Amino acid sequence: MPNIKSAKKRVKVIATKTLQNKALNSALKTQIKKANAAIDSNAGDKEAAVRAAVKKIDQAAAKGLLHKNNAAHKKAALDKKLRAGA
Repeated sequence: MPNIKSAKKRVKVIATKTLQNKALNSALKTQIKKANAAIDSNAGDKEAAVRAAVKKIDQAAAKGLLHKNNAAHKKAALDKKLRAGA
């Protein structure tokens, strides 16, 4: 445990940020899974599901949760799967 006041504050701030990141990552993964499930089941709203997932991916990249190349990879994979199923 840190003894310096600023180090104690950093521990608290990092804990808060970790929880936020976990929540955002969880929401991102859920959205991607929903999009994949919609594509697999050939649902009528699969384009909307993919659009929502792409939006979440872009938001995660903007916040620094994902590297921009990783975000592009995930979006391309979703788009490829959508086009193959169409």
